Amino acid sequence: MTYLRDPAPERHDTSAIWPGSMYPLGPTYDGDGTNFAVYSEVADLVELCLIDPDGSERRIALPETTAFVHHGYMPGVQPGQRYGYRVHGPWSPAQGLVCNPSNFLVDPYTKAVSGHVEWDEALYPADPFDGDVMNDKDSLPFMPHSVVVDDNFDWEGDKPPHVPLHRTVVYETHVRGMTMTHPDVPAGLRGTYAAMASKPILDYLVNLGITAVELMPIHQFVDDHFLVDRGLHNYWGYNTLAFLAPHGAYSSSGDTGQQVTEFKAMVKAFHSAGIEVILDVVYNHTAEGNHLGPMMSLKGFDNGQYYRLSPENRRYYVDFTGTGNSLDMRHVQTLQLMMDSLRYWILEMHVDGFRFDLASTLARGLHDVDRLSSFFDLIHQDPVVNQVKLIAEPWDVGPGGYQVGNFPPLWSEWNAKFRDGVRDFWRGADETLADFASRITGSSDLYAWSGRVPSASINFVTAHDGFTLTDLVSYNEKHNESNGDSNNDGESHNRSWNSGVEGPTHDHTIRTVRNTRKRSILTTLLLSQGVPMLLAGDEIGKTQHGNNNAYCHDSELSWIDWDSADSELHDFTTKLIRMRRDHPIFRRRRWFEGRPIHGDHVTDMGWFQPDGAEMTSDDWAVGYASSLSVFLNGKAITRRGRRGERVVDDDFLMMFNAQGAPLEFSLPVPLSERCWMIDIDTARRVDGSEVVQPGESIPVGPWATVVLRREGNTR
Repeated sequence: MTYLRDPAPERHDTSAIWPGSMYPLGPTYDGDGTNFAVYSEVADLVELCLIDPDGSERRIALPETTAFVHHGYMPGVQPGQRYGYRVHGPWSPAQGLVCNPSNFLVDPYTKAVSGHVEWDEALYPADPFDGDVMNDKDSLPFMPHSVVVDDNFDWEGDKPPHVPLHRTVVYETHVRGMTMTHPDVPAGLRGTYAAMASKPILDYLVNLGITAVELMPIHQFVDDHFLVDRGLHNYWGYNTLAFLAPHGAYSSSGDTGQQVTEFKAMVKAFHSAGIEVILDVVYNHTAEGNHLGPMMSLKGFDNGQYYRLSPENRRYYVDFTGTGNSLDMRHVQTLQLMMDSLRYWILEMHVDGFRFDLASTLARGLHDVDRLSSFFDLIHQDPVVNQVKLIAEPWDVGPGGYQVGNFPPLWSEWNAKFRDGVRDFWRGADETLADFASRITGSSDLYAWSGRVPSASINFVTAHDGFTLTDLVSYNEKHNESNGDSNNDGESHNRSWNSGVEGPTHDHTIRTVRNTRKRSILTTLLLSQGVPMLLAGDEIGKTQHGNNNAYCHDSELSWIDWDSADSELHDFTTKLIRMRRDHPIFRRRRWFEGRPIHGDHVTDMGWFQPDGAEMTSDDWAVGYASSLSVFLNGKAITRRGRRGERVVDDDFLMMFNAQGAPLEFSLPVPLSERCWMIDIDTARRVDGSEVVQPGESIPVGPWATVVLRREGNTR
């Protein structure tokens, strides 16, 4: 087979560079100079390109190749040095070989990136009119630069909080969205890691009761060409360029290495506040797109090694992600890049866990999602990575990609069945009762069979992708016109209900229904078994005005509007999180078993009709049923007090009415011999002093939830 190759590069003076080492990959500063090492199985020659302060470029050929790693050591190269690579090698697009030295490449292992992509035809490796012809226009003027960094940082004895998963409350948030309009964050810091670490933000999260922030992507990412042409941005960040580099635009202090220090300082501040940091990571695809996409990094080093190419025609990419490409986790070098990245973020950046975007893509073998794939083997065997929180988004867009419940032990999953079941119940859909009951008790149908426990379920009703909580109860239809796709993007089946009118209204009755439904949904989320994940801003009534796909809006549409915060909803959410923290019955480590507790005739939990009768199999099958109560037996949870006494948790009775008319609930006979306190009523304010006497009925308003409590015992 004959390949086209670029003309031989000019002879380089290699007297200034030493052979160096093949390990570790990336730039490694040792105090005197920097070792550079990069992998390419197809390259004939790799040029290190040092960028001087005036923007001029010095090219030095890496002098050694060991096991396909091209490496060299440059004495005197210091932190802050900007650099990149050019790769000389075969050009045969039909065979997946696209080496083009006109493309300036970002180091896959760089720990910082300076600048941003400026879209130009030079970024594309092939001639725009003939994909078989190499584009010879230099892309350097339009590309960001890799940066040498110094890893030294004074962690001052930083210790991760190590919050047990069953005690975790996750807060999904965005560095810019969380801080851009906060009135107490200094204007010069807003939108940055330093802003996230500021006292107003930390105090807010601590007072709310959050134990872990899940940051939307902070790996260095790229604004898509088509979005820039529309005057928009890739706000969410699911378009990775460099897997070891914190996004430079989120730094308040500079992007030539300062972003690394600022990110570390943010993590240290979170840990000091007792809050863990979980990263939303995108190892399933990159910003380089398909065969028509740009060449910025991996594609230029070894296209066929890093990406899944079509076996029928290697010009084209296999796409399980809907973004144009899929990283190939069947290849050892791709797996190494991911694992090296994960270990770096744990060991050097001190993060506490990861949420893997479109994780099914990572687990694919030849075609199908494989629970025994190399991806899982490496994760489970790695003594660093297997110690942190691992959360899967258990689906992709490929065939068989929906894998909720099928990830192996050690993993938790975003539970979309919880989302859908809770949404359906609280919009009054038929035939939802049994599924709702399963979801709020931990989804044992999904996880118990594989030996996992309730904390395998990451419960959420809203997330960055989709309606906010306020919009969920205010819109029947998506309203994404501002995205520029004629409202054709985003999910059309949202399981939402606008409560009577589409969008904003001054109608008091509709506003009351919406507020009650929001509080009922939050109560369901935060008092269910499993791990709750709260979308940032839902607790204060954030709206995106019906846009359920705001990925491209780095603007007030996506940012939290702190000036319009609903303080009552915030206080209500805080109360729920405090209840969850104070009462282990809401965060059990094991499944309910439906058995009597400590010789009592009452089981660890029980389901009842509104009239107090125990639910039967026939009751579960009634399609229109939309109301029930669940009893949680505090005797199932015991712990030792400060003096060694045995402390029994309180009992709780939760009453759900997902219909548009009020209902009178009766206490179940086995539970009616004692008084109960009303702790929560989502239809009205309660202060915890109201008592339900034996024999009394409890009014539960339309779309409302009432939570009763009776005190446990200390023995």
